Amino acid sequence: MSRISYSQFSKWDKCPYTWKLDYVDKVSTFKGNIYTLFGSAIHETIQAYLVAYYNKTIKYADSLPLHDILQYRMEENYKKSKEQHGDDFDVSLDDMKEFFQDGINIIDEFLKRKSSYFPKKSTELVGIELDLNQNLDNKLTFIGYMDVVIHNKKTGRIKIIDIKTATMGWNKYMKADKNKTNQLLLYKKFFADQADIPIDKIDVEYLILKRRLYENIVYPQKRIQVFTPASGKPSINKVMTRLDEFMSECYDEDGNIIDNDYQKCEKHKKCRLCKDL
Repeated sequence: MSRISYSQFSKWDKCPYTWKLDYVDKVSTFKGNIYTLFGSAIHETIQAYLVAYYNKTIKYADSLPLHDILQYRMEENYKKSKEQHGDDFDVSLDDMKEFFQDGINIIDEFLKRKSSYFPKKSTELVGIELDLNQNLDNKLTFIGYMDVVIHNKKTGRIKIIDIKTATMGWNKYMKADKNKTNQLLLYKKFFADQADIPIDKIDVEYLILKRRLYENIVYPQKRIQVFTPASGKPSINKVMTRLDEFMSECYDEDGNIIDNDYQKCEKHKKCRLCKDL
């Protein structure tokens, strides 16, 4: 079976032409940058804390050297990207220092407010990077990894949390961007099917980590933003319909990629990805 992921579907949804470059022509259009490097590192750091927080004790979790873990993960991600992309991966020492300091600020605020985002009472950790493996039509399998999944033992509800990084959070336009928010809707649908859980027992949430705060603002600002997208039946049906369109356009009935003439921005009119290609 051929495997598809949300990142693949999302790329096609934004721009079919760049999807073709990556998956048909095998010409990578993305080399990584400081944002993806940092995003992965802060994910790994927060997730390491949550494993200790839920599976051991708060005291033990608080004793973890999170600043050091973040630095180590950033350095390792840098080495990996440099080995993979060489000079095409352009990240400077100043970039690393700047983003590392942003990460420290995020971590310090996270530790102060952790119980607001991750309650411990009557709550258990289902998994970190919990995998999805859902068979679809056209001999395709959807794969995904859920950042954090927790279970409220009192109410029986499951919450899937996706950690995102952003320069200054998500504004109303970003929150309205289905290409950003559809990920958790698919995860909710497929996790319900895979784990045989009633879909109305699953909640979804984006935890957005802000690197920067607005200057000259008198009221207090938080570096951590919570956003819960609409994830009822109508919203899920819409994204499932769009996923079906993706599979029909890009794969034959045996799960093989179709080499169509995917036009630049024909469907979406505006595209930062392929305008210079």
